[in-house]
Order: sequence, then structure tokens, then C-alpha cells
Amino acid sequence: MAIAYIGLGSNLGDPARQLTDALRELTALPGTTLVTQSSFYRSKALGQQDQPDYINAAARLETSLPAVVLMQELLGIERRHGRVRGSERWQARTLDLDLLLYDQDQIMTEGLVVPHPEIAKRNFVLMPLAEITPDLDIPGLGRVSDMLARIGRADIEKID
Repeated sequence: MAIAYIGLGSNLGDPARQLTDALRELTALPGTTLVTQSSFYRSKALGQQDQPDYINAAARLETSLPAVVLMQELLGIERRHGRVRGSERWQARTLDLDLLLYDQDQIMTEGLVVPHPEIAKRNFVLMPLAEITPDLDIPGLGRVSDMLARIGRADIEKID
């Protein structure tokens, strides 16, 4: 079984419900178990600022699915939640599921890059990851807690 970390985010509709439903759908993936999930966090949107704040979280899965198949399953969950992927970055979205890590693998294909290429720059990804696995080592980048200490915790808050 592989260990995979998933980043979840939403800022349209009912973001907390979108994440809760997506977490439930992750548990239903074949050969996959949700080991743990983080709290939810509120953060400012990247890019275009005239959009609602995001709700973000992270999940740790054990899965027998290969990374490419897992990514296809994540895209399917996004589509079922009304996500339409466009060419413009940082658009508002009903649901965003990112495959952040897959074991300690480094994957670079046309449709998948793991570890996620922006992981070290995003406190809204690192804070939930640090909550569930603070000593997690990101291949080629270092420990999650060290990266979070470098970029800080500005514009993000834990939701009770």
C-alpha cells in the first residue's frame, strides 16, 4: 500500500460541505483508506482577489491505486462536484483536489507532477499537512514543518 497526501480546497457553493463530501468520497475509492484528515482552514484566494476565501484541508490515504490512477479518480470527484478546469490559473472553484505526495516518489508526466510543484510556497497546504504529519519529508524540499516556518502563517486561520 502506498501513502498518498491529498490537498483539498473550495471557495464556491458551500466550501465546508464540499470538503466534507469529498473526504467521504475519498474513503469510497477502490483499495483506499482514509487514514487521517486535518482540520479545515480559511485562507485568502491566490491571484484574482475578488473571489471568496478558500476552505482548505489535507488528507492522508493508504491506497493500492497507482499514482496516475489515483489522480484520475481525484479529477472524477472534482467533476462530480461541478469543477470545470479552464486555462486560467487560480480561478474560484467548487472543489480542488491535488495529489501532493505519493510515498516518496518523484513523478513528472504530462498530467501529473509529484510532489506538487507549488507545495513549498503555499501555507494553506503546509498548515494542514503539518497538523497531520509535522515531520513529513517532502522529497527534494525537506520537512513540512521547516517549510511552513520559512513561509509563515499569514492570511490563514484554523476553523473550529
